[in-house]
Amino acid sequence: MGFIQFISALLHDPRTFIAQWIVTLGAVWVYAPLFLIIFMETGLVFTPFLPGDSLLFCAGVFAADGGGLNVWALLVLMSAAAILGNTSNYWIGHAFGAALVKSKKVKALTPERMEKTQRFFDKYGLFAIVLTRFFPIIRTIAPFVAGIGRMHFGRFTVFNCVGGISWVSVFTLLGYFFGGVPFVEEHFELVIVLILVISLVPAAGGAIGGLIKSRQSKRAARKAGAVEAAGPAESEGVTEVAAAPTLGAHGEKLGKHSAPRAE
Repeated sequence: MGFIQFISALLHDPRTFIAQWIVTLGAVWVYAPLFLIIFMETGLVFTPFLPGDSLLFCAGVFAADGGGLNVWALLVLMSAAAILGNTSNYWIGHAFGAALVKSKKVKALTPERMEKTQRFFDKYGLFAIVLTRFFPIIRTIAPFVAGIGRMHFGRFTVFNCVGGISWVSVFTLLGYFFGGVPFVEEHFELVIVLILVISLVPAAGGAIGGLIKSRQSKRAARKAGAVEAAGPAESEGVTEVAAAPTLGAHGEKLGKHSAPRAE
């Protein structure tokens, strides 16, 4: 299975992969691929496409009723992966952020996403580190932007821990408590798709809003340019009229204080 096929299948149904890992890796090492995926999804700015919310939900399902995972081990290890991931991304942004953005080699760092993330920081300050945990893609970019902006690392770490623990707890415990509900069991793939869609709605809404604002600003700029271009032309016309000489009855030019000559 190629890398793209693997990621596509993992996004579609993480439950199958977790079941395979439990069988092949055992009760201890099964946490290794889960840890790695959560770390990479939050810690490497070029891997925001990895599953986060859905993976935690499915892992929570396997932590219930002897499914092969321990809920406390899952909460502790996945929280550590999320916190360490954000910390890694912060220092990548701190050290290489400006150069990576200028190079335009990282497709995830679009101007719209960078602008949306910056608006989060402008509006919510440090609390944005907690809020962005619940927005796919944006949660990967947020610590990177914090590193570029040289956010105080101590304060960043406090909110990083709060956000990481909150995010992991919410989605893991949702799977733990509701994964065994008959409707969820019968329509599990649909539930995973819904989790992905609901998670992406805010990001999609922000992208659409940013696109609309961008078009509005371009229209306003074009109108302003048209007014500026028309302004000098109108002024020149007025000047020419004002500067045109006054002619007497026989067509001779009159001075400023001259009066027409009487016939």
